[in-house]
Amino acid sequence: MFLVSFIHPDGRSETHSAQSGDTVFDCALDNNVEGIVGQCGGACNCCTCHCYVDKPWLDLLTEKIQDEVDLLEYAFEPKPNSRLACQIVMTDEINGITVYLPNKQ
Repeated sequence: MFLVSFIHPDGRSETHSAQSGDTVFDCALDNNVEGIVGQCGGACNCCTCHCYVDKPWLDLLTEKIQDEVDLLEYAFEPKPNSRLACQIVMTDEINGITVYLPNKQ
């Protein structure tokens, strides 16, 4: 089991477990995390699973594929640490990752 912590814009946090090979998106949907929509079902065809990843974790993630780079241009308030949750695959290296959800209001 792997752990993912989600920090909401108002400071609330919730931590959920995920399986090896799941994405942060899968974990969010399985646990009804508010703020992760995933209109495309996790196929990297939208940016409704946009989140922010802190630098220590960000450096451990795989490089963004071009589709993710392109989609993040349309995300709400993109930042250098923006990622799509559907592209973050859980591995031993990122067990315990914390992601921040954008304030979409």
